[in-house]
Amino acid sequence: MNQKTLKIIFLSYLVVVFIGAILLMLPFAHIGALTFMDALFTSTSATCVTGLVVKITPEDFTFFGQFVILLLMQVGGVGYMSIVTLFFLFMRKNLNIHEKNMAKDSLNYSSNLDIQNFIQKVFIFTLIIESIGAGFLTFRFYTYMPFNEALWQGIFHTVAAFNNAGFSTFRDNLVGYSDDFTVLFTVGLLIIFGGLGYLVLVELHYKATQKKFMLSVHTKITLVGTIILILSGMALFLFLEWDNQGTFGEMTFYQKMLNSFFLSVNFRTSGFNSINLGALTDSSLFCSTIYMMIGGGAGSTAGGIKITTVAVLIIATIQTIKISNQQPHVFKRTISPDIISKSSAIILVASLITIIATIILVETQKTSFMQTLFEVVSAFCTVGVSVGNGDVLSLSEKFNGFGKSIIIILMLIGRMGIFAFGFLIMGKEKTKHIQYPEGRILL
Repeated sequence: MNQKTLKIIFLSYLVVVFIGAILLMLPFAHIGALTFMDALFTSTSATCVTGLVVKITPEDFTFFGQFVILLLMQVGGVGYMSIVTLFFLFMRKNLNIHEKNMAKDSLNYSSNLDIQNFIQKVFIFTLIIESIGAGFLTFRFYTYMPFNEALWQGIFHTVAAFNNAGFSTFRDNLVGYSDDFTVLFTVGLLIIFGGLGYLVLVELHYKATQKKFMLSVHTKITLVGTIILILSGMALFLFLEWDNQGTFGEMTFYQKMLNSFFLSVNFRTSGFNSINLGALTDSSLFCSTIYMMIGGGAGSTAGGIKITTVAVLIIATIQTIKISNQQPHVFKRTISPDIISKSSAIILVASLITIIATIILVETQKTSFMQTLFEVVSAFCTVGVSVGNGDVLSLSEKFNGFGKSIIIILMLIGRMGIFAFGFLIMGKEKTKHIQYPEGRILL
């Protein structure tokens, strides 16, 4: 990881965000009044593939404005540097070492597979998956709306779902489809594929085409962790919301199962909702912050501290408590102390950031602690779910300029990644050839 490369990547995100905000400010991009702060917030939310909204997408933005949001989601999900790299590849330009490193850092890529070939596969898989998803959703929407409108709705929601953004061109998001299996299951699968990470998708392709190819430990942990989180989330929210009249209480068994699946998927990675999240119990809100904090796979369109980070720390903790003479290991592979230290640092810093931001917003915006914590974690982990402002907008709509600025900063940090952002700010310590004697510390 190179600090100069990270600066370029971070600045590129800022440039995209500001260009997006300027485009949304154009008279033919929005309907009615739009402040620059709200345009900047919307652009950041789309570029950081979050989904928090302070303006109603289908009512406050024209088709052009919605198209800008779609482009920002796609650029934010795939990565600006990846798009630049693909452009160079199309121009038949070989990448030098510096350009390859920028592309790797942009995608959080650490495999030995060729980066140029990897990026080509990323775009091919993105095109294939989004085309299939758009096809299913367009076919479903076409049953009750004109084809042109159905096609646009299908494309927009597919891009938003695969890039884990959560924006919707329906006023109430997907609440109107709470009993629609085709829509919720298709969107759910797109979110899952996007949340696995490009390395996982590429390795799964290699495994399907090359029998001798061995999946990496990263891919195995991500796949197993994703399944565990989805199933445990379903069970947890079914238990907590089964009789809640504001959420699952009036639903049939089929609807409860479908919506608990959709809720479990979205709470980790995306901002879609098929029920009124403002009616969730405090227990559900608190548990959901844990799922949001975990997030999806490393190098994916999802946010959070990542499945592998949590898995590493859990494995290391169990091994420590057992007082084993073996190094922490998983799938017959040892986990290095460096990875364990980084995982601990990421979780500690993430916890401090969310606590500090929550306290600041509670005191300055005069909102309830639980709802504010939910909003902060959602922004920081680029999830995009919200208890709402009493209507269809996010709780952030109630915040003043200072409060919205805090949320914007949280989304940018979350998209960059805690370790990358911390390294960007603090830099790398110079190598020292001094080792101090160990000190005795009681725990």
